[in-house]
Amino acid sequence: MRRSLSFVLAWGWLSTPAFATDADEWINRLIDAEYRQSYSGTFIHEKDGNLSTHAIWQQVGDGVSRERILQLDGAPAELARSEGGSVCMSDEMTASVGLFQVLHTFPSNLEALSRYYDFRLIGESRVAARPAVVLSVTAKDRFRHSLELHLDRDSALLLKSVLHDEQQRPLERLQFVSFNTSVVPAPSELASGAACKPLVPRSRHQASGWYSDWVPPGFQLLASDTAPDPSSGEPVTWLGYGDGLARFSIFLEPLSGAAGEEVTRQAGSTVTVSHRLSTRKGAVMATVLGDVPLLVAERVVWSMRYAGGVEP
Repeated sequence: MRRSLSFVLAWGWLSTPAFATDADEWINRLIDAEYRQSYSGTFIHEKDGNLSTHAIWQQVGDGVSRERILQLDGAPAELARSEGGSVCMSDEMTASVGLFQVLHTFPSNLEALSRYYDFRLIGESRVAARPAVVLSVTAKDRFRHSLELHLDRDSALLLKSVLHDEQQRPLERLQFVSFNTSVVPAPSELASGAACKPLVPRSRHQASGWYSDWVPPGFQLLASDTAPDPSSGEPVTWLGYGDGLARFSIFLEPLSGAAGEEVTRQAGSTVTVSHRLSTRKGAVMATVLGDVPLLVAERVVWSMRYAGGVEP
C-alpha cells in the first residue's frame, strides 16, 4: 500500500523561501521533498474517534530512502520500508497500514489527477510550531473524498492531512506535533524490531478469472495476487485499485460450504462491504475494503464477475 496520506504546516515570514502562488507548484515541491529530504517527527492519527501516536524517521542519501513508523501507544507496532516498498510490518500494525498512504499521498502524474480533483491554495497555518501553507484537494465527483493538506513552508513536506466526505465532514486526520529536518535519523532509529515480519511484494498482473464490470472513472488496477489463507488454506484473490490518491482492495474468498456473513461497515474514511457471490465452482465472498465513499464500495462489490460465470 504505497503511499499514503500527508502532513501539513503553516506560513512563513519574508526571511523564509519565496511563497509559491500556485497549488501545483507546492504539490511538485512536496513530491520532490519526499525523495530528497530526511526528517523525523511525532504525529497523531485520528480515525473513527480513535487516536494513536506514532514516531517516524526517514533517511534519504545516495539516491536511497529508508523509512520507519513506530506506534507509541498500545502494542509497539511498527512498519518499515526501503525505496518505496514495504520491508516489514508487525501484526499489530495491520490496522494502521494506511498510514503510509496518508504520509505519501501524491504520485508524479498531476495532470491525470486534475481530471478528478481540483487543487487550490487556500491559506496559511501553523503546525508543530512551523509555518505552513494550506491546500485543498477537492473531488470533482461523488466517487472519491476530498483532502485538506498543510505543507511545511520551508521543506514542503506534509505535516497535516484532513480527509473530508462530500458534506465536508472530517473522516480522518493526521497531524505532526513535532517535526525535525535538521538532523538525519541515525541507523539505530531506522532499525526494525524482531516483531517486524518481512513482507512479500504482490504481483503486478491481473489475477486469473476475476474482474469488475465497474470501477469509478480514473481508477485502475494497480496489482493483484492469489495466495492461500493462513487459517483455512483456501486460495484468496486480491485486487488493488487506485486513482493516484484514493485506493481500495477487493478480496475474493471461497466459502467452501460456510454460510458467510454479508457486511456493510464504515469506520472513519474506511468502508468494508461484503457480498456473497454464486459461481459455477461454488459460493465466494467478495469484500471491498478501502478509503472510498460507501456508494463506490457497494457498486464495485455488486459488479464483480468471474470468467467461469457468476449467477446474479
